[in-house]
Amino acid sequence: MQSVHKVEIILSSLKLEQLLTILDQVNVSGYTVIDNTTGKGDRGFTDTDLDRVFSNAYVLTVCTNEEQLNLLIAEITPLLKKVGETCLVSAAAWIDH
Repeated sequence: MQSVHKVEIILSSLKLEQLLTILDQVNVSGYTVIDNTTGKGDRGFTDTDLDRVFSNAYVLTVCTNEEQLNLLIAEITPLLKKVGETCLVSAAAWIDH
């Protein structure tokens, strides 16, 4: 197994393409996007009744080293501050296969 940092980001679908561009710029090798997520946070319940454009997306990826993680954090922090979204980082293990 390989130690990695699991990065989970929830943000407006309006900013998804900008986030995916950042992931490519810092050489994150892959990610999973789940569109039309709903939930409740400090700003209340988020629903997708209006349209997909106004929904949230959940993005899951991993950083394989501290340098990559620190670069990703530096690049996405301005975006997160601007749109007030959520990013969680946790230690994980990647099963080599």
